[in-house]
Amino acid sequence: MANGWLVRKFPADSLIGLMDSSLVRADHLVKRYGQFEAVSGISFSIEKGETFGFLGPNGAGKTSTMKMVSSVAAPTSGSLSIFGMDPQRDGAAVRSRLGVVTQEDSLESELTVLDNLYIFGRYHGLPRAVIRERSAELLEFAQLTDKKDEKIDALSGGMKRRLTIARSLINKPELVILDEPTTGLDPQARHLLWERLYRLKSDGVTLVITTHYMDEAEQLCDRLVIMDKGLIVAEGSPRELISSHSSREVLELRFGVNDHATHSDRLRPFADRLEILPDRSLLYVHDGDATLAAIHAAGIMPESALVRRASLEDVFLRLTGRTLVD
Repeated sequence: MANGWLVRKFPADSLIGLMDSSLVRADHLVKRYGQFEAVSGISFSIEKGETFGFLGPNGAGKTSTMKMVSSVAAPTSGSLSIFGMDPQRDGAAVRSRLGVVTQEDSLESELTVLDNLYIFGRYHGLPRAVIRERSAELLEFAQLTDKKDEKIDALSGGMKRRLTIARSLINKPELVILDEPTTGLDPQARHLLWERLYRLKSDGVTLVITTHYMDEAEQLCDRLVIMDKGLIVAEGSPRELISSHSSREVLELRFGVNDHATHSDRLRPFADRLEILPDRSLLYVHDGDATLAAIHAAGIMPESALVRRASLEDVFLRLTGRTLVD
């Protein structure tokens, strides 16, 4: 005891855990495939209980990053800690606490819905009684109880995605990684899947989502990073990113084919920033309706006009010079 305080000594590993509550921490993470560098020295942390997103177009490095976080691919350089462990040294222990949903549905098409859950539970070494109990819960969670005896080929795309997510939860993971979870789904199926993910988050599960859908990132993520060409170009909450990198509103104008560039000089004075895309002109402004009225008063008559709030796609366009769908 010194000066009335009890002095305690902790092992070095314990001190690291006390100082850093992150479930995942990456520092200068690099992944190369031969001469191609897919991930170029990124750093980020993911906190317990949050939904963290990786937003970017195909080829941005999102999937390569998720493979490293999923402990199935080794970083070329840099450091990565998951649950306070090194996934290369403690890969089995890390994977036992993870749930992973890949882009492709790797379901066993010749088996039933229930059997797909069962074999995944056995993969994790769970007792049969535990698998039966958890399978019933997960079928209800995925709204597939009435489909439990159906073969996979009989399911719709949305049902397959819900089953893939349910299967990833059989081991009650603390961290679930979802790579492009709603790609190829219709809007109704996407919203149903979002609702299932909200339920997971409310149960305290930490979610990591990669997506190229800006609305999905805005709806689901507490924090996110925007990636482009293997780099993180911005990080923050959706609201913070939009506030920092875009105006409050966007006025979208459409003119005739190949006419957008010819109007750029006349439109520029009306906006804080002007982006000319092949099919429309984007004016970043504070008040879209007032700006449109001023443009009409100046004798500029677009074929159509739309006023909307700024989105993450606008942030991405400003930071990278291209849209999310490029």
